Amino acid sequence: MASAADKCPVDHAASASSSNDKCPADHTALSAAQDQCPVDHSTRSTWTSLFRRKEDGHGAAELPDTPAPPTSLPLERETSSIPRVDGSNWVYPSQAQFFAAMARKNHDPRESDMKVVVPIHNAVNERAWQEIMKWESGQGGEKCGGVKLVSFKGRPNDRTPRARWYSLLGYSPPFDRHDWVVDRCGTRMRYVIDFYTGHGGGPSKNVSFFLDVRPALDSWEGVRLRTERFWQRWVGGLWREPSRPNSLQTKP
Repeated sequence: MASAADKCPVDHAASASSSNDKCPADHTALSAAQDQCPVDHSTRSTWTSLFRRKEDGHGAAELPDTPAPPTSLPLERETSSIPRVDGSNWVYPSQAQFFAAMARKNHDPRESDMKVVVPIHNAVNERAWQEIMKWESGQGGEKCGGVKLVSFKGRPNDRTPRARWYSLLGYSPPFDRHDWVVDRCGTRMRYVIDFYTGHGGGPSKNVSFFLDVRPALDSWEGVRLRTERFWQRWVGGLWREPSRPNSLQTKP
């Protein structure tokens, strides 16, 4: 799961000792660099709002105090499949850490939300990495041990040109945006991820996440990959079956 000091379907605070070990998210109140997560958690209120039922219909009220996380919340953390440049993998926050970070920002966290929001948050970020790997397939990253995530930044208030265009066409705007920088054998690539949400059809009305992942057009390498994908989709696609949408469905 999850797109993390900007906001994260997705602020751990940072205590890393060096830039090589530092997580792109702000994790100062959470853990050492080797335990950090690749997502910006100042957007956690956005994620919880997707599943929370608001009694007044206008969002959660701010809390006058910042409570400590309930002792009943798990402290265990999930290791992601996303590799770091130091050879380890990024680590997602525990439910207790997720709760504490939201409470510090007066986002009215609820203990019962954590067991739903945290796994979905992790799953969405895993999907984002899978989509990046589709772009990176066949680009030579396997020659040096694979592509690695270098840094991450949440930019929920910075609408991408594509997202603005979709909004003009009548689509709902993305609820979050992430910029992920990856390393491919010394070549740094920035990927832009727009996160959209909706509800699947049928009586279950499960929450669906749609990820629009693509290389940023700020380098010739990004332009090359985007041009090749455009050609394959609109020309090569005439001779193959259409691909499935990059969506993830989950129960509310």
